[in-house]
Amino acid sequence: MLKRRSNSCGRARDSSNTAPSSTSRDEEVAWEMRPGGMLVQKRGEKSDVPAPNLRLRIAFGALRYEISAASQSTFGELKKVLTAETGLQPGEQRLLFRGKERENGEYLDMCGVKDRSKVILIQDPASIERRADEMRRNAKIQSAHRAISDVSVEVDKLAEQVSAIEKSISNGVKVAEVQITTLIEMLMRQAIKLDNISAEGDAVASKTLQGKRVQKCVESLDVLKISNANVKPVVVTTKWETFEPPPTTPQWEFFD
Repeated sequence: MLKRRSNSCGRARDSSNTAPSSTSRDEEVAWEMRPGGMLVQKRGEKSDVPAPNLRLRIAFGALRYEISAASQSTFGELKKVLTAETGLQPGEQRLLFRGKERENGEYLDMCGVKDRSKVILIQDPASIERRADEMRRNAKIQSAHRAISDVSVEVDKLAEQVSAIEKSISNGVKVAEVQITTLIEMLMRQAIKLDNISAEGDAVASKTLQGKRVQKCVESLDVLKISNANVKPVVVTTKWETFEPPPTTPQWEFFD
């Protein structure tokens, strides 16, 4: 009830006209409901009073962490701190407090988090599946790299033989045709191995490179086969030419 009083002129004046109304002050204050039904003044964006730090116990499976966080922090900010501890990205984390999963925008103190409170961290099931898929994919890529590397070693050896044959033919030395044919077959086997390798990522480029190397060697051998056919074989004989001994000169008898 508002009290009224008289002024010197005998006119009644409402006390609300002389002093700021408590109702108007209340309208300028924002209020919020705390857990348990307590109505408190809502804090502003900026406050001169620093928020107290809380020591929180984080349970992540069999692991236990103890971290410090401001009481006015959000659960989303808490997840960023836990990223450095657990290696899980904020999007992969789910935080439970008092049996309820908390949203990123919820404040710790507004949810009743106090010093030494326990918060449960679990990994999002969808992220677990994504990580498993990524691990399987990486393992597949590494396996492809190893298989391609083995083919590369074999192609190196075969390429050296191709160079040796090319050098012999260019020097006019005929090479056995079976040697060229066998080398082509060995290269084709490596080509089949490459075709059977399932490559992903950067392994595709390595596979393509080795395939081009095999193709180049086979094409070189096809050309060398033609050149080798035109090389005239060098005839080597084991018969030695014999020569007649020079005529012997008669020995003259000397007389005294």
